[in-house]
Amino acid sequence: MKLLLATLLLFTLVLTPSFIQTTMAGSSYCDSKCKLRCAKAGVMDRCLKYCGICCEECKCVPSGTYGNKHECPCYRDKKNNKGKPKCP
Repeated sequence: MKLLLATLLLFTLVLTPSFIQTTMAGSSYCDSKCKLRCAKAGVMDRCLKYCGICCEECKCVPSGTYGNKHECPCYRDKKNNKGKPKCP
């Protein structure tokens, strides 16, 4: 029983760093895409926040600083609680 527990613990310690790297890789993708998308935004921090939320959920960000939402239907179709577009 102790051998099984020790093996499981070792296995978990080996796999955890690779899982964290994979998770962070998605974030760096969204960060770089959102920096481009929000480059001309009047309120940069708000744009980056909502772009990041939409990117994480949709796994894509339209090209350019405005428009092109047809490239990412999930991003285009997200609405806030007032029915207006959520994603910049």
